[in-house]
Amino acid sequence: MAVQFEIKGNFFNAKDIPTSTVYINDTTDSLKYYRTATDVFSFYPKGASSNTEAFRNITKVGEGRNEFPFADIIDARTGLAFTSADDLDLYLAVMLGALGGTSPSPNPNPSGLQERIVVNQSNVATTLGGVIDSSKEYFIDGIIDMGTTQITVPTTGMTLRGYSFDISGLVSSEDNYTMFTSESAVIGSGNLLGVDYYISVTGANSKVYELLDATGFNAFEFSRINYIDCTDLGEIANYRQGLEDGTGRFGGSPSLRLSGLWRGGYRITTSIVRSLAGTMTRPLFEEGLAFQMNSRFLTDINCDLPTLAPFCDFTISNFRNPSTIQIKGAIISRDGYFNANDTNILPNLSASALACDWDNNIGINNTFVGGAINNTSEVKTNIATQGVAVDLNGTFSAIDLQHFDSPSNGRLRHIGINPREYTVNWDFLIDGKDNDNYELFLIKIDSFANATVEHTQVRTVNNFQGGRDVGYWSGQTSIVLNQNDFIFWQIANLLDDDDCTLELDSSWSVKER
Repeated sequence: MAVQFEIKGNFFNAKDIPTSTVYINDTTDSLKYYRTATDVFSFYPKGASSNTEAFRNITKVGEGRNEFPFADIIDARTGLAFTSADDLDLYLAVMLGALGGTSPSPNPNPSGLQERIVVNQSNVATTLGGVIDSSKEYFIDGIIDMGTTQITVPTTGMTLRGYSFDISGLVSSEDNYTMFTSESAVIGSGNLLGVDYYISVTGANSKVYELLDATGFNAFEFSRINYIDCTDLGEIANYRQGLEDGTGRFGGSPSLRLSGLWRGGYRITTSIVRSLAGTMTRPLFEEGLAFQMNSRFLTDINCDLPTLAPFCDFTISNFRNPSTIQIKGAIISRDGYFNANDTNILPNLSASALACDWDNNIGINNTFVGGAINNTSEVKTNIATQGVAVDLNGTFSAIDLQHFDSPSNGRLRHIGINPREYTVNWDFLIDGKDNDNYELFLIKIDSFANATVEHTQVRTVNNFQGGRDVGYWSGQTSIVLNQNDFIFWQIANLLDDDDCTLELDSSWSVKER
């Protein structure tokens, strides 16, 4: 006959109990349990050294026994037996805490959640080393030496959690070892999600990851994970997105290779890198085979590189969209010193490149979207008809164009996508007919060939003594420029058809607001 007994408000079933129900009263929250070497479980007060007389003081007289072999106990919540004595032991450790016997440290799952598998040194081969149950969270109970045990991330994904990166960890010093793998290059893996633990893989030719996304729509995401003295972080291929939040890389050569198509981007934020091996030459982030990022790579990392290692070796061709290599608010040094002219930090990229959007950084250059045009040679502007605008002539030289180009003389075109809001400044000195009124026009032509007048300014040419009569046009205005919109200047004589000439070193500029 199987009847029910209660522990701290949680009910269990036990076989062959002669009375109806055993109540183990725990109103003072002082109950402990004991597991023998033969997997018999008994219960008694925390301060008791034995469970005989003590048990009589906390149970109702004549209502059963206080010793239960593991095989007799069934979880009344599910109607199922516990899968092992360890499983029951861990559950009771949550509810009561252990004293003596073979009980482990208390389980970190105080709510008694069902969807958690606790991993410790004694069961790592059958938990992390076994077939992963994607419906469960794997909780890392302490620092676990993985040895040669590998974790195969299934196509349905995997979730890991620990106490913190001080208390929970996965370590291995084996050579030629990979900690996280896909079942095969054909099958691949699903999501890999982790929080609050550290990883240390230190063997020769060993690495942390060798993962290929099974569908191209999975996530590789971690929060508060430290990598300690790792030989290599390995390779992640074809994942939709990656996220590191509050991660750290300390010691070793923790290079991470990104390969294949990434549809959703990669973000590493509030993360720190320190004390890397002086012999490290590979970049912290490395371009892998056929690497393509369809969205952004974003970081605000605090990173101190060793003598020879770059931050990344990505190229412009890896990013199909403008402004998607985003380094914002980062601090990047080498051997403790800042040098924004260090070409080995980002050897294949420049702040002015169309794919780059860098600002508020220390230790690297920043992107200043915009550019300027300067008149380097005077050319007369012929005005055929009073009041009809014509292009303002000159020999124009473009200066420091970032996300802009000059498709033809005197024109600036926005070839990026962000920002869209700009300020235009101009400082023109124009030689014309004395006392004539000339009107200056800022013209925008969009990608659909629609022309609009964005700003006008009228000035009178002054009648100076001698042969030089000039007027001054200067000012500032705001403008919205979408991709492939371009702007230039025209001028009209409002009084007659006298010509004019833009003088040498007259200039204008566009910069983000």
